Amino acid sequence: MADEEQDDISADDWAAALAEQQAATDAPKPMPAAVPAAGMFQELKADALTGAQTTRLEMILDIPVTLTVELGRTKIAIRNLLQLAQGSVVELDALAGQPMDVLVNGCLIAQGEVVVVNDKFGIRLTDIITPEERLRGLNR
Repeated sequence: MADEEQDDISADDWAAALAEQQAATDAPKPMPAAVPAAGMFQELKADALTGAQTTRLEMILDIPVTLTVELGRTKIAIRNLLQLAQGSVVELDALAGQPMDVLVNGCLIAQGEVVVVNDKFGIRLTDIITPEERLRGLNR
């Protein structure tokens, strides 16, 4: 019974955090005009989809992807890696308070900040990477 109450409390707290996020994102913000990627992709419009295209799109909606939130990185020699033990501290390249990267299958899609709700970590997205920025990242 105590576990059920804890789950209800946790669900309520997450719902409140999500509502707060939605309220923050509801404020209209000026968006830069999207520049098409030189005819690289066909524009997808909901009203232009045929039944077959909708079926194809629905087929991919259940494909699992790996979502990774990256706190930071570092490079160390194998010698130092083998010396790590419980309680060791590894210095990362990220600064405290710096946005964390959100990757899907290793591709950067957003940045965000850590939130804690009922002793569980989450991430509040603060910046979504545009398709143009993702393309520029692939060209590096």
